[in-house]
Amino acid sequence: MKGMVNSKTSFQSVANKIKMGKKLEKGLKEKNASAVSQDEENPNKTPEPYSCTGNFQADFTELCRRNSMTYIPPIIPRARPPTVMGHTESGKPDKEGIEAPPKTFTMKDKFEYFRPSVQVEMENFDKPDTVTEIYIRGWKIVEPIMEIFKQCWPKMAKLHTINLWNCGLSGEVITILASTITEIPEMRNLVLDGNTVVEENWHELMGEESPIQNLSLRHCGITDKGAEQIGQALGSTKRCNTKLISLNLSGNRITDVGAEHIALGLRMNRNLMSLSLASNFIGDKGASKIAEILSRFPLTHEEVVERRKHFSEKDFPERNKSPPGSRRDGSKDRPASVRSQSHMDKDKKGSKASAKKKDPKGKDAKEEEKHDKTKKKEKEDKTLTKKESRGTKGDKSGTVGGRSSGASLLFMAAISGSTASIAADTKGTKGKGKGKDKTKQAAQEVEDLSGGEVVNPLTDVADFIDGQLWVSGNRVLINLNLSRNKIAESGMNNLLKAMQYQTTILMDNKSGGTGLMRIALLKNKISQEHEVMRKLNDIMLHKDPYYKQPPQTPDGQSTT
Repeated sequence: MKGMVNSKTSFQSVANKIKMGKKLEKGLKEKNASAVSQDEENPNKTPEPYSCTGNFQADFTELCRRNSMTYIPPIIPRARPPTVMGHTESGKPDKEGIEAPPKTFTMKDKFEYFRPSVQVEMENFDKPDTVTEIYIRGWKIVEPIMEIFKQCWPKMAKLHTINLWNCGLSGEVITILASTITEIPEMRNLVLDGNTVVEENWHELMGEESPIQNLSLRHCGITDKGAEQIGQALGSTKRCNTKLISLNLSGNRITDVGAEHIALGLRMNRNLMSLSLASNFIGDKGASKIAEILSRFPLTHEEVVERRKHFSEKDFPERNKSPPGSRRDGSKDRPASVRSQSHMDKDKKGSKASAKKKDPKGKDAKEEEKHDKTKKKEKEDKTLTKKESRGTKGDKSGTVGGRSSGASLLFMAAISGSTASIAADTKGTKGKGKGKDKTKQAAQEVEDLSGGEVVNPLTDVADFIDGQLWVSGNRVLINLNLSRNKIAESGMNNLLKAMQYQTTILMDNKSGGTGLMRIALLKNKISQEHEVMRKLNDIMLHKDPYYKQPPQTPDGQSTT
């Protein structure tokens, strides 16, 4: 009996030990699990920063998850027309002759179409790091989402187009976007149609470091306030946008005031080639200001000062010369940096005498050589002064340079806006061979200075007319859309004169650009049958690059 009792007690003790071991293991597991959960739930512990890899889908999803977003918009390929089904590669129907389903739409789940998503275009759909275009449609992009995009987009080496249509952008989001596009390597196209921003800080997208070449801001509610800032971003005397090629501002609320500000930006800008101001509220004043910029315009005081600074930095030999007949010829009004001829002669005599006294034998040859050089330089200066003093006698207008304009004297004929005066000016140099040669020589000098590139308007040939310096207008802009505005006969007449001026000036000098090649003026406050419109259409018809002359009959007459 005692043996049986001892065996039972030993068995129970062993069983108790096993139970205790299992409890200990279970307790340790629970303890470890609770520690892990505490670490995960610890809000004070900052996760390691995520570095984007260029894979937009992986980067965007991970950053959204780290920002604790309840719904993460999926990255999907951009919708394309469905491929033809029910036909073989040869284009013949299948053997069974089953009719293919409709090709005009695709079926999706309920409300899937309205869920936020990011559509992408890719060079190779098998490689997620080849995203080239991003399209977002109709869902509000707030600052946290834009901050995520700011981390993802600069790492995408092939991204060149961003299209955010009707995304409810705010001024803060525009600021973040403006700082983001400067870091995207291949960024070129930006479309922000349908976004009304109260701050109207669109000019931030056109800064000096902005790589945007094509910018579309259609139906963004832009007023004259935003147009003023856009005009300043296009160009001023201090700086100009050198990247933007196309700007679309159609469907906004820009009036004559805003159009004048944009025209002011085009005074110095020589890079923008296409501008659309369709469907705005521009009238005759705004159209006339644009026409002035396309033909020719007088420089303001600030622009004249910048012109002088530019030539001073280039160290032109004529920069310190005064125009003929000015009061600066006297010694009283002469600047301190310019010395008189008598002083120069005295200095030369004094230097000769001192040189002879110091070293009458060894330095005579050197002094004679210096004297010959100074004589040669004086002759060159005299010839330049004679060229400056020559001009069109009996004509109040003349091309000005030197000290009054900060440039060398370059001559051009003054051309008026009307057809008769244009024809008269083109023939006005007959019998004046010297003046004509000077005009050609001046144009050649400008071409040489520009190196075949577009001439800087501040260094272009200037005409001195009625106390003002006039320069040729913008001939780089080749496409202008002013359809569906409020332009009447007066504005159209000024646009006609501008086109006549460009047509005439391009006959002699094409270094500044080709001039306007297409202009859209439909649905304004003037009939297309009006005489002004007919003349304007006749001029622009042959300048249109897509214009094809009608075929001719064997008799040499047109079929139309």
